[in-house]
Amino acid sequence: MSTKNRLLSLDVLRGITIAGMILVNNAGACGYPYEPLRHAKWDGFTPADLVFPMFMFLMGISTYISLRKYEFRWKPAIGKILKRAVLLFLIGVAMKWFVNACESGVWTDWEHMRILGVMQRLGICYGVTAVLALFVPHRRFLPVALLLLLGYFILQLIGNGFEKSPGNIMAIVDSTVLGTSHMYLQGRQFVEPEGILSTIPSVAQVMIGFVCGRAILGRKDNGERMQYLFLTGTTLLFSGYLFSYACPLNKRLWSPSFVLVTCGIAALSLAALIYVIDVRQQKRGWTFFEVFGANPLFLYVASYIFGELFRLWGVSGFLFDTALQPLFGNYFGSFMYAVLFLSLHWAAGYILFKKRIYIKL
Repeated sequence: MSTKNRLLSLDVLRGITIAGMILVNNAGACGYPYEPLRHAKWDGFTPADLVFPMFMFLMGISTYISLRKYEFRWKPAIGKILKRAVLLFLIGVAMKWFVNACESGVWTDWEHMRILGVMQRLGICYGVTAVLALFVPHRRFLPVALLLLLGYFILQLIGNGFEKSPGNIMAIVDSTVLGTSHMYLQGRQFVEPEGILSTIPSVAQVMIGFVCGRAILGRKDNGERMQYLFLTGTTLLFSGYLFSYACPLNKRLWSPSFVLVTCGIAALSLAALIYVIDVRQQKRGWTFFEVFGANPLFLYVASYIFGELFRLWGVSGFLFDTALQPLFGNYFGSFMYAVLFLSLHWAAGYILFKKRIYIKL
């Protein structure tokens, strides 16, 4: 978007999401996960379960914005799309390889390395959505996304897809194609959280974000944008919760009801921020989140690597045992460690933000 028409609310929400991802990933780094920031163990929904799908929804909006400058012509855009998708996937693999090598001391151990993950899912879903945007009429995006969710739901129904067991069709496909040694926790939880079949509804998540991006950029008035997002978000949220009676909310399975609920919350959150920031012009006081929104992927990758290294080097344990636990107790002390870790990355991001350095793929 041009500087004149850029929605500050979009950058702020992206920053809130990245800050949430960093906080959630490190809330239990000292062995006492802070309860409000824990993922649901299986069925159910917690605030921690929202941050990743919200980022994917926002990625859909960003995909529309980035491809619009090419007028959705495939020749100038296809190469950049494929390059970015592959780089996102490879960065995710490299992150896991580096941490595993540091932990084991073996730099050529590929036998137990997890193949899929957060960055890999972002790369796949971005690539599929962006390529579809070049060849599929955009008015058909929402029907296609809903068909993907319906097809995935039917697949779950016929394939024991809601059970946490090795007979789950998602577990069968993941273990057969990837091998249990290349899955999350070597397959001990049966289902890979960023697995093969669950990528189908994840693509639908990004496509719904794309549809919302097209709608809000097609409207010049921020009030109209806000109203559209409120209506869409409310519809998705209520539809998702009604659907959850037949299709449980489940992040590990990325169930269709989970997609609808999280897309609804994301749309409502963006609508609220548009009202406060862009309609009411309350633009001051958002710098903390702007910093994370300016370099989201860089700060996420850095937080993952340093989070694991601090654990391996004993930094997190030492800080917790000597200062945080005596002051705040076990669980709130663990939460305060996550806050300090988040603040460290904010400081690094703030330097880049002030120097106008934006690290992008």
